[in-house]
Amino acid sequence: MPGFRRRRGKLVVTLEPAEVQVLADVVDQVRQLLAQRRAEAPSDPLDAITGIQTAPSTAPADPALGRLLPAFHREDDELAAGLRVLYEPELITAKDRAAVALLDSLPHGGGTVRLSEDTAQAWLTSLNDVRLALGVRLDITDDEAEPDLDRPDLHGTGAAMYNVYRWLSALQDSLVVALMH
Repeated sequence: MPGFRRRRGKLVVTLEPAEVQVLADVVDQVRQLLAQRRAEAPSDPLDAITGIQTAPSTAPADPALGRLLPAFHREDDELAAGLRVLYEPELITAKDRAAVALLDSLPHGGGTVRLSEDTAQAWLTSLNDVRLALGVRLDITDDEAEPDLDRPDLHGTGAAMYNVYRWLSALQDSLVVALMH
């Protein structure tokens, strides 16, 4: 897979139709996870008056969501809960905007992607979110270590998920390298 490269001030990569479809699907799945979490927010009458959204004070039950929305403070559970209530909606919104920017920049049916610096940053955010969620599902704790390929969950669907994870890792790495040059 050829990766991103700089061309005339843009970050450019060509994606096959199947790559576009896979990328759109996994990004949409993360968006759905985040939307489900947003729907768990308690009803707050002040929301309508102030426009300030709140979130549940507890960490997400889903481990993938827990990785995407980690504790806001590690040493003080009460402070972490208060910060989560206030800042999690903003974090979800930022992640969703990045995902939408990625999806909006995909060429339907495959083709060349041309990203500005800002859109490239959105891609990095969204690719990282997908990789984090997949990594949790695959129980990958170290990017450098190969998982035990004899694990039953890394056959069939698990193998496909692992291949997507590695492809997204390579795509993200090529984007980082292109941004640095």
